[in-house]
Amino acid sequence: MADEKKGFLLRLPPPLLDELRRWAEQEMRSVNGQIEFLLKQAVLARDRKALPDQTEGQRSGEPAS
Repeated sequence: MADEKKGFLLRLPPPLLDELRRWAEQEMRSVNGQIEFLLKQAVLARDRKALPDQTEGQRSGEPAS
């Protein structure tokens, strides 16, 4: 499966996690989805060809309908 995801442990300072949680709520995402969205943005800003194209109109971090 091309859409398989791998998990890993991420340790964050509590104030950073709290801010990510608030931000994720504002964006209607889970904290995990928000972190994934931010990481994808950073990778794409660094190298536009680094990630395969995503479905048009689908926000990163949201499940496909």
